Amino acid sequence: MTLNLVAIAAALLAVMGKVSVAARRAQIGILLQTLGWLLLMATTLVEAESLADRIMSTLAMAGIAGGLTYSAIAFDMWCDREAVARAPAIIAIVMTVGYCIGYGNYAFRVGWANGLLTLQVAIVVIALCRPTDVPVGRWRWLLVASLLMQMAVTASRGVLGAFFTDLFPNFFTPHPANVLFALATNVTVVMSLVGILLAHRDQAERELERLACTDGITGALNRRAWLERAALVVTDSQRLHQPLCAMLLDLDHFKEINDTYGHEAGDRALKLFVEGMQTVGGKRNLVCRYGGEEFSVLKRGADLDDIRAYDQRLRAWLAEAGPRELGMPLSYSAGIAVMLGQRDSVEAMLRRADSLLYSAKMLGRDRTLDEQALEASLT
Repeated sequence: MTLNLVAIAAALLAVMGKVSVAARRAQIGILLQTLGWLLLMATTLVEAESLADRIMSTLAMAGIAGGLTYSAIAFDMWCDREAVARAPAIIAIVMTVGYCIGYGNYAFRVGWANGLLTLQVAIVVIALCRPTDVPVGRWRWLLVASLLMQMAVTASRGVLGAFFTDLFPNFFTPHPANVLFALATNVTVVMSLVGILLAHRDQAERELERLACTDGITGALNRRAWLERAALVVTDSQRLHQPLCAMLLDLDHFKEINDTYGHEAGDRALKLFVEGMQTVGGKRNLVCRYGGEEFSVLKRGADLDDIRAYDQRLRAWLAEAGPRELGMPLSYSAGIAVMLGQRDSVEAMLRRADSLLYSAKMLGRDRTLDEQALEASLT
């Protein structure tokens, strides 16, 4: 089993190449567990119950529990969650300290270590089973199955060592529970390797999809991805008889920003503009860099008053953030189109919004027009 861990740790470092933060945490987790088992094997080379035995055994427990903690962090990151794993980390620390303090009592240290390791694995399993905000492959169920198997055999060793010490006097006792532990751990080590590689691939595929759908400078959706998703939003809004508004926005005098302050400042202005659109709009908005300095937003469940309020919030946000972040004011021109009935389409809405945007530019920029506002300005 230990040789398997050594081989897997080396393989993960060799074949994964340049990896994400999550994959690096998984690699560290495997390395720590490998180190822990190597130290545990090495205790057979020193006198039993000696100081060297205590130190090596304590470090071994720290490596095994620490490795599980790093694995838990990797699993959370692969599930697109915050990488914290506080509970596994606390259990790892408490288990290691308690193991060292109570080392002189064999029944205590075996029950303590295996019991808390079982609890630590159980917390990781619960985290893996929680719903995720992003599509996650079946690798997590492979990990859940292997960890449940590991929980069962670890718990059995803890119970035997704590309450049936005569049947389980040391770690290498040829007891059926130890045999099952060794066999199960060999299986789970291989299953965990497969799960880690699949999770790494799953994350890489999600990242490629994200890059294919987003603008490289601002992080907003690109035009192709936005049009695909917007068509679905229009269909849903029509089916549910909900209002919907589209807005085309053009950053005013963007060429002058590039010419005066440089292209880096222009990129920062584009990023800030998208940040403002997302900050004042909420999660239900679809924001897109439509092209150049032109952006689009689709606001679900919004009527004309709602989109006008959004426009005012965005202008106020940019008036405050532009001078603070860029040292210059930012303004924009925009056109608003409201969905008209069950036969309307996102393309038709964009054409109407584009026409109103053009009118806003012709009337002096730094304004937003809808059909009613255009009629009012002409009269």
